[in-house]
Amino acid sequence: MTVLVTGAAGFIGYHVSAALLDRGDAVLGVDSVNDYYDPKLKEARIARLAGRNGFRFARADVAAPGAVAGLLRADPGIDRVVHLAAQAGVRYSLTNPEAYIQANLIGHFNILEACRHQRGLKHLVYASSSSVYGGNTKLPFSIDDKVDKPVSLYAATKASAELMSHCYAHLYGIPATGLRFFTVYGPWGRPDMSAYIFTRAILSGTPIKVFNRGDMKRDFTYIDDIVEAIVRLADRVPQPDAAWTGEKPNPSTSSAPWRIYNIGNNRPEELMHVVEVLERALGRSAVKEFAPMEPGDVPATYADVDDLMRDVGFRPATPIEQGVRNFVAWYRDYHRL
Repeated sequence: MTVLVTGAAGFIGYHVSAALLDRGDAVLGVDSVNDYYDPKLKEARIARLAGRNGFRFARADVAAPGAVAGLLRADPGIDRVVHLAAQAGVRYSLTNPEAYIQANLIGHFNILEACRHQRGLKHLVYASSSSVYGGNTKLPFSIDDKVDKPVSLYAATKASAELMSHCYAHLYGIPATGLRFFTVYGPWGRPDMSAYIFTRAILSGTPIKVFNRGDMKRDFTYIDDIVEAIVRLADRVPQPDAAWTGEKPNPSTSSAPWRIYNIGNNRPEELMHVVEVLERALGRSAVKEFAPMEPGDVPATYADVDDLMRDVGFRPATPIEQGVRNFVAWYRDYHRL
């Protein structure tokens, strides 16, 4: 296959691109390499892909008019798009909301329009987020649950992208699969995520901020499990659900070729336990600063992944202890500690 991967310089996009290359696919990676976090980390990821056979890179912003459409027109052999470019992070959306409108709404619209005009396109796979479950309190979060009460602008843009994708699947027959990721971590991870933030603080002896005074649970999902699920689902082109009915609508399927999946470890971890696992892996104790819940945050996430297991025979299962050890080993190596 020839696959266009947006966000290829990002955490998940880098790993997905590498996995596709490993199995012999050709990859056109696209990324704007912006400065939301240190661009040197993004450049380092791209440098590792650049020497691989079958990899090409285009520095482009998916929110720029015509950018993605031009890349697809220039390569009619591209038959799958894995759209991972986005403005991530709940807290950043409180202070920089426009970035989310540009990247997550306009950028996603540009992807859909480009796919609509790409002859021979077999499948659009795109990143959603566990944040879409918003104010839901029933655990585990199921793809059969309604997601109409977001509690952050980030979540609202991701839920909107799911709806936009359904519209294009319905109107134009574009097969589209949305993936709700749950707290991804691992080597080459983002500096704005908890594993990276906590590790950097513990090693420097500075306090880590523990929100909701530590009373939080997250379904930490190791990057290799995320990638395995993405690659398997990219190969599974959705078909219209013949059993779908408007009288009892299933939120996760459709009469259009459109699907939603959770990708999570199916095992929420207490935040304080994750801190303890990091402390053991680093051989140092954390200085903890307890703080109240931040706006837009939720106390717990927990993924129901039965549909993922049923459809592609895979269930994420990397233990937090193993994943954290791998992350810490990479962190020490990358930062030459």
